[in-house]
Amino acid sequence: MLGGIAVTALGTMSGTSLDGVDAAVVDTDGVRIFDFGPVAYRAYTADEQKVMRAHLGRWQDQDNTQAAQIIEAAHRAVMAGFGNISVAGFHGQTLAHDPGGRGTHQCGDGDRLAAGLDYPVVWDFRSADVAAGGQGAPLAPFFHFALAKWIGAGGPVAFLNLGGVGNLTWVDPSYDDPADPGALLAFDTGPANAPINDAMMARFGLPYDDAGQVAAAGRADMAALVAFQADPYFARPAPKSLDRDHFTGLAQAVAHLADADAIATLTQTVVWSVAQALAQCPAPPARLFVTGGGRRNATLMAGLAAGFTGRIDPVEAVGLNGDMLEAQAFAYLAVRVLRGLPTSAPGTTGVKSPVCGGQIAVAPGQVAV
Repeated sequence: MLGGIAVTALGTMSGTSLDGVDAAVVDTDGVRIFDFGPVAYRAYTADEQKVMRAHLGRWQDQDNTQAAQIIEAAHRAVMAGFGNISVAGFHGQTLAHDPGGRGTHQCGDGDRLAAGLDYPVVWDFRSADVAAGGQGAPLAPFFHFALAKWIGAGGPVAFLNLGGVGNLTWVDPSYDDPADPGALLAFDTGPANAPINDAMMARFGLPYDDAGQVAAAGRADMAALVAFQADPYFARPAPKSLDRDHFTGLAQAVAHLADADAIATLTQTVVWSVAQALAQCPAPPARLFVTGGGRRNATLMAGLAAGFTGRIDPVEAVGLNGDMLEAQAFAYLAVRVLRGLPTSAPGTTGVKSPVCGGQIAVAPGQVAV
C-alpha cells in the first residue's frame, strides 16, 4: 500500500479499567508511522469512576447524560493541552458491547467534542464494523501492523494488551497491507486487569495489585480455574471479542477464598487464557510484546513467560510506550478514516470484508485534512 503526506494526529483512549484518559500524538499518513509526539494523561476522580461504573451495561437508548458529560469534559481537558493538531481520534468510553446482539456502545459525542476544538474529530470507530457483521473489536491491530514495520520485525510477532480485557494481535510483517488475508489475526483473549482490580478494590480498597505482590503470596484455586476454563468463549474460533463484564461470575467463584488466594486465582485466569490464545496463532510468534497495565504485574508476567517458548517483553523493550499504545492507535486510525482506508478486516474482527469505520465530526469553519 502506498502512503501519503504525514499529518499530526492526536488519539485518545478511555479504557475498560476506567482509570482515566490517555492522549498521544502520532505523525502518520495512515499507513506508515513517521514519529511519535507528546503524551498526556487525565485521571478520573473516584466520584467520576463511581458514576461511570453505574452506567456500565447501558445502551444508546438509555439515559447516559451524566457519564457523557464526564467523559467529554475529561477528554476536552486533556486535549486542550496539545497544539498543532490536524485531527483527533476520540474512542469514547465503552459502556456495553454485544456484537451480534444489541451492538456496541462507546459513550461520548464527537460532534459536541469537535465544537470546542480547532480540528476535526473522528469518533464512533466500532459501529460500522458491527453493522457489517464484525465484532467491532479489537481495533488496534492495524496500528500493531504499522508498529511491526516500525520496529523492523523480520517475522511473525504478537502484541498482547493487558487492559481491563486482554487482547492479542498476531502480525506477519512480510505482508504489505494490514487488510491482506493472512497479515493479521486478532481477538480478545479473556479477562485481564478488570477482575483483579475489582477484587483488589472490594477486598483492600486498592485500585490494583501492585507488581502482583498479593497474587505472589497466594495459591490459585484449581476448582475455580477448571470452572473458568469451561466457559464457551474459549471454544469459539477467532476473531472474537468480549464485553468487560463477560466474566463477572469470577467474583463469585473466588468469593470464599482468602484474599491472596483469590487474587492469585484471578491472575492465573489471565495466564491460562493468554496461553490458549497463543496456541491459536497461525505460527508461533518469535516475540510477544506486552502493553497495558498488566505488563507491570511481575507475577502475571512471570506466569506468561513460563508458558511461552519465545521472548516476552514489555513494549518498552523496542522503544514504545506501553501506557499510550491504544491512544496512539486511535490517532493512527483517525487518519485512516480521513483517507478512506480500512480500519478492520476479516482477520481482526471477523467482518466479511475490510471496513472503514468512524464518523468525522467537523465544526463550522473547520476543514478535514
